[in-house]
Amino acid sequence: MSKREKKYWLVKCELDECSFDELKTRPQSTGYWRGVRNYQARNLIRDDMKKGDLAFFYHSNCDKPGIAGIATITRAGYPDPSQFDDKHHYYDEKSTEDEPRWFSFDVEWKRKFKRFVHLADLKANDKLADMRVVQRGQRLSIQPVAAQEWKEVCKMGGVSSA
Repeated sequence: MSKREKKYWLVKCELDECSFDELKTRPQSTGYWRGVRNYQARNLIRDDMKKGDLAFFYHSNCDKPGIAGIATITRAGYPDPSQFDDKHHYYDEKSTEDEPRWFSFDVEWKRKFKRFVHLADLKANDKLADMRVVQRGQRLSIQPVAAQEWKEVCKMGGVSSA
């Protein structure tokens, strides 16, 4: 059996939920992604994301959205516990332990970019014309990133792509 090739992701987080700098201050510099309520994003988490994959940590829903740094997926594809908690705002009465509807993943802070990469800079880079985050109407909070896009964004952020 061949070893699975590492995949790359862009994961969006609103600043009022957690910034990239805040992630570093959490125990083990780890965040527990909760509340993804889009079926396409859920399928990516459940079916494609694996432990050891790398992700761009993207600040969204703010004045200047963009990528702050790199996180490592430390746990992927497990049922989001908030869907079962009837006191939580992400509770889903149609979800059951036997058939969970929503999935979570965990990320660990890995490396901060030397230069924050703004969405405007991503859009201005012709090498990133096919990157999902720059596409009109692309709002998914979890997006796959191609290897060549990964390298280019890392270069823009002033860090190595490894």
